[in-house]
Amino acid sequence: MEIRDNLLGRIAEAEREGWLGEIEGLQVSLAGAQSKISQIDRAPRTGPVMLGMPAREPV
Repeated sequence: MEIRDNLLGRIAEAEREGWLGEIEGLQVSLAGAQSKISQIDRAPRTGPVMLGMPAREPV
């Protein structure tokens, strides 16, 4: 979410400065960040994952 917020700030700066090419690239990155946030939000909330103890191979 920090990345998304940073991208929003950078887009605002690019709009103020008139950097049209930069705006387009940042909007693509923003769409990717928002997609990833949506994926995380949809992921089931489960408890801790038990990984077990590693076993040593016999020598």
